[in-house]
Amino acid sequence: MARIGGVNLPPNKRIEAALTYIYGVGFVSARKALTATGVDPNKRSKDLSEAEENKLRTFIEKNFKLEGELRQQVSLNIKLLKEIGSHRGMRHSKGLPVRGQRTKTNSRTRRGNVRRTVSSGRKQSDQKT
Repeated sequence: MARIGGVNLPPNKRIEAALTYIYGVGFVSARKALTATGVDPNKRSKDLSEAEENKLRTFIEKNFKLEGELRQQVSLNIKLLKEIGSHRGMRHSKGLPVRGQRTKTNSRTRRGNVRRTVSSGRKQSDQKT
């Protein structure tokens, strides 16, 4: 089983798709790594030789930020936005959509599934028995 960047790659997938299981490696960067190392993208990850696996591992770990280091950088960027008081930082701290999406409808995943319904002005306790 191939292990790159601290992640076990799924054995029955093509190596091109299996590399995307690593945080920080998408489809385009996986293709770039495969062409640079000369590994066939149609090979299954269980069929990789030790030499190919080592070439891929060294190339990816040298040229891309992966996993913990990348997550740390992203969280530091968000923290910086909050500290300087930018609009994006305020949206992050309030838990609202950051990239200009509408919030009157939609954005349930970001706000939580809070459904507010408007009731009529009449109270229920005023009814006669």
